Amino acid sequence: MDLAVAVIAHDHLAEAAHTALVIAAQGTRLSPAATALNEASAGALQAALDAAGFEGKPGQTQTLYGLNGVKASLVLVVGAGDAEAINLQQWQKIITSAMKALPNKMSKVASTLCELPVAGRDLNERISDHARFALAASYRFDAYKTKKPTTEVAKVKLTLAIADKAELKAAKEALVWGQCIGTGQNFARDLGNQPANVAYPGYLAEMALALGDDGNMKVDVKGDAELRKMGMHCLLSVSAGSAHEAQLVTMTYSGGKAKDAPVVLVGKGITFDTGGISLKPGGGMDEMKYDMCGAASVLGVMAAIKLAKLKLNVIGVIACAENMPSSTATRPGDIVTTLSGQTVEILNTDAEGRLVLCDALTYVERFKPAAVVDIATLTGACVVALGKVATGLFSPKDELADELLAAGQRVDDRAWRMPVWDDYQELLDSPFADIANIGGPTAGSITAACYLARFTKAYDWAHLDIAGTAWLSGAAKGSTGRPVPLLLEFLRARAAA
Repeated sequence: MDLAVAVIAHDHLAEAAHTALVIAAQGTRLSPAATALNEASAGALQAALDAAGFEGKPGQTQTLYGLNGVKASLVLVVGAGDAEAINLQQWQKIITSAMKALPNKMSKVASTLCELPVAGRDLNERISDHARFALAASYRFDAYKTKKPTTEVAKVKLTLAIADKAELKAAKEALVWGQCIGTGQNFARDLGNQPANVAYPGYLAEMALALGDDGNMKVDVKGDAELRKMGMHCLLSVSAGSAHEAQLVTMTYSGGKAKDAPVVLVGKGITFDTGGISLKPGGGMDEMKYDMCGAASVLGVMAAIKLAKLKLNVIGVIACAENMPSSTATRPGDIVTTLSGQTVEILNTDAEGRLVLCDALTYVERFKPAAVVDIATLTGACVVALGKVATGLFSPKDELADELLAAGQRVDDRAWRMPVWDDYQELLDSPFADIANIGGPTAGSITAACYLARFTKAYDWAHLDIAGTAWLSGAAKGSTGRPVPLLLEFLRARAAA
């Protein structure tokens, strides 16, 4: 989808050279742009809506063809509800409904929806929102289909119309930021949706190397031999049963001042998780290709900040492995030594995410980070606690947790803070090693975070458990690209500060 911002005065909308115009109705009240088109059509627009019984509910759409006095062949009316100001969730529903209701071959579309009042959002924020929501709505993953869907929303040239020329410069900048979020999120979705026979650990390393091709990002990849020499035995224990080597990938983006400490993002990249010797049930195991969505989100963020030329130093690290059962696989009861020197008794090989992350979290100490955020599809317990709505947020640092929570609220990619108290640490005690990799049947997401906390004493740290939010199941099955918007908003705020 091509996106642009342009000034189109209301009294010129009827003459605009677009194949389709998108306007809104707040309940039965026409928006200013819709009112102008109604006048240009001598009341035909309102008459058509009345005849169709259009109620203007949020997301309701009505297509009107060949309106008298209107040059565009199609006018798409979208309901916005009758509230004085819509909320962010309704705003996304309105944009998504509009994009999905556009008929095939409407190649040049002008949207006036940014004039709608959205609670807490100024014009520039609404433009950014519209851009990223439109890109999300146009997303398709059909690379492996021999017959492609007939809808061509992804090929639309979409112009966001504003009324005031004085706001055009800032609006264009806002559009670029919205495009960067949408592009980064869709990139993460593409990676998550790839089948595991394509997206193995080396594939993720190749995607990272491609991001560094233009020289604006340094990429380093370490395989089994280097990882073993470094002492990352916990990471290697996860890939021990796989034919694919583990990969530790470091992406360095230097957008800030040379001496500024970087923000480090660490992503769990389990490209397929059978559970290893602690084999998962067969039902739904196909969805374990999504166990690398933490790494996918880091790659999406790094792609986006490079596009946006964000003025901040950011390092993305992804710890990639495939967790398979075989004669060489790690067994329950095995004890391994982490990069930190601590020993771990692996009681369950299906609690593998924390094993790859603990070595990566020790590794990033060398960067002397301003803050570290890890992102992982870590625990089914987090899905039980929060479902598919909110990401689990764990951090012993109130200020860092508050930054992440606020960022999620601003972009409707919400998180909910969970405890990471020392009271839970005793659940991880092992009689044979320094720590066990599981903590028993209760508080599973918390004990997983407490395990990670033991490896993060040297810096400010937060953990995002995205097991519930990284993908959807059922008819809407697919990667969501979350929490790319949250992370990008968090980094943008840090850069602005």
